[in-house]
Amino acid sequence: MSPLPERAAPRVEVHPDAHALATAIAGELLHRLSDAQAAGRTPHVVLTGGTIADAMHHELTRLAPASGVDLGEVELWFGDERFVGGEDADRNVGQVRRAFLDPAGVPARRVHAMPATEDASDVDAAAASYAQELAEHGPEEFDVVMFGVGPDGHIASLFPGFPQLAEETATVLGVRDAPKPPPERVTLTYPALRRARAVWFLVSGEGKAEAVATAHAPGTTKEQIPAVGLTGTEDTRWFLDRDAASRL
Repeated sequence: MSPLPERAAPRVEVHPDAHALATAIAGELLHRLSDAQAAGRTPHVVLTGGTIADAMHHELTRLAPASGVDLGEVELWFGDERFVGGEDADRNVGQVRRAFLDPAGVPARRVHAMPATEDASDVDAAAASYAQELAEHGPEEFDVVMFGVGPDGHIASLFPGFPQLAEETATVLGVRDAPKPPPERVTLTYPALRRARAVWFLVSGEGKAEAVATAHAPGTTKEQIPAVGLTGTEDTRWFLDRDAASRL
């Protein structure tokens, strides 16, 4: 893959509450998907889990029918996944399936789920399998990559102080001893996640306000707050509700 062009400087968009935030993100995502399809591209999107993402996925299901977007022609990937059983409630793909994929009728062939414990012998094998799928079927550049942000500033399963932050070659890595359960995870790395037209951070609640403020403070590094390590080539946006933005 060739090097990507200049990056888009981060900007902040604040909404009154979590519901308004979820609706705004869903509407903006559908707009970008519509533009991509109008340009003749099959858009590729990296999904995330978490509370605000779940609310956004419900809104996506509600708004999609009137959007003109053909969800059967959108490729969906995951930024990270918990390495647990396929039916485990902790799996991001299960949350997304219940809120969006099944009710919206997204074809299974368009959903690139990360391996579960029954699919791979360990997290490293799961990471290698997903890296191969990404190499074979992934895009030169994702249209949108979405993240939740933890109170510690982590994104996907890239945690402060963990060695995955320094990876500059592999696109997918296994994570052990994660600071939040479950301890074993599979995550995309910066080399994969940087290849995005749009990078969006979806953040709701006062409990995330300190991480948001630190991420926007001068001199903060990705080793401190992993979210600062990523920008898109066209759009880098922090979608916040008022509580999450309260310390900016």
